[in-house]
Amino acid sequence: MPLSEQEQRLLEEMERNLYQNDADFVATVSGRRGKPNYTQIALGALLAIAGVGALVAGVITQLAVIGIIGFALMLAGVLIVITPGRGSASAEPVARPGAAPRSGSKPRRSGSFMDTINERWERRQDGDR
Repeated sequence: MPLSEQEQRLLEEMERNLYQNDADFVATVSGRRGKPNYTQIALGALLAIAGVGALVAGVITQLAVIGIIGFALMLAGVLIVITPGRGSASAEPVARPGAAPRSGSKPRRSGSFMDTINERWERRQDGDR
């Protein structure tokens, strides 16, 4: 079921306000990263493979210490692969095309957006009666 025009406008306004007011949050969750560090990926993969080998060796020899070391190596390898290296994440917040620049603008009240949404909701409810 597609959204009505009013719901689409409301969604677009909410998105604009998110990009304008929470640029740091948008930059954090946008998923945009810099170039991958292939050395870091290769090192992490080799470490994880070595960990699997040590874990299997620990199971075969029935020595818990070797298995624990293998698990630790696997965990370290995976963490090395998935953590971003220095400089790989963008230092500047992601700017959305068409979004107004934040510099020079007045800070808005934190509740004004929610007040607007609540007022619209109340008007919609009153219109249905």
